[in-house]
Amino acid sequence: MKISRLSVKVLFLSCVLGVTGSAYGDNNDKSSESNQLGSSSTIARTITFGVVPQQAASTLARLWSPVLSELSQNANFQLRFATAPDIPTFEKRLASGEYDVAYMNPYHYTVFHEAPGYQALVKQKGKQIKGIIVVRKESSIRSIDELNNKDVFFPAPAAFAASVLPRANLKIRGLENRVKYVGSHDSVYLAVEQGLADAGGGVKRTFKTMDKATTSQLRVLWETPGYTPHAIAVHPRVPAGIVEELRQGFVELSSSSQGAEVLNVLGLKSFEAAKNSDWDDVRSLGLGTFEKPLENSSDIADKPSVKGEL
Repeated sequence: MKISRLSVKVLFLSCVLGVTGSAYGDNNDKSSESNQLGSSSTIARTITFGVVPQQAASTLARLWSPVLSELSQNANFQLRFATAPDIPTFEKRLASGEYDVAYMNPYHYTVFHEAPGYQALVKQKGKQIKGIIVVRKESSIRSIDELNNKDVFFPAPAAFAASVLPRANLKIRGLENRVKYVGSHDSVYLAVEQGLADAGGGVKRTFKTMDKATTSQLRVLWETPGYTPHAIAVHPRVPAGIVEELRQGFVELSSSSQGAEVLNVLGLKSFEAAKNSDWDDVRSLGLGTFEKPLENSSDIADKPSVKGEL
């Protein structure tokens, strides 16, 4: 099955133009939502698929659009790519329920399952998520304990694997750092590569898909223990029939050569059905308030100027 280039282009433009919002209407527009859900039309519904902005929007569109196009083939829905300019904005959009379906980090899922009620759909099969800390290749730093009193950059306070897990482990070791948040994984890698930070947090998948000209100048210093990976979750307004069709589509995606190919470009192998309790290991961390997990007010600093930042 070939991916429609037109579909990919439309999905990409949706991202570039900043198109968001639900095909089912605003949460307060009950009459509009009722009309959509009760319609007997055979026209495929457009479903907004939000992706956490770990990388630049153009990169995410290039990686995710073929997957969404493949899932939309011969389906009762058309998936439309959407993201946000940075992770905090993505969090606000999740909180307001702007995305019908969203790819979100494990901590985000535990928060936004409670409100507005996103339900687990699928997760990576047989996979745990681990955060990494990177340094410049020629850096003299050889162990995590040498990061004491160093400048360490992270994407955002609630970025689970790239920020929360590394910071928790640094605190356990009693290490003090000068922390700054720069909006995305890509910006972290760029900041470290450019010498603006001694080290930075990310994840292996985004490190592997980042521009090689940048990552070739970096090395992974340390990685965290593993936890249940990112969730793909659906807003409760999405009809049950569409939910099941989506779940089946994701689970079966890797069974075709074309599906396996687009997943490979994304850096994934396969998905499996997920349930809410799969993220109890994350809940057991007791991360506290959503806005600033593990934070003190002094941890929040002005965003630095990083070449290539979102």
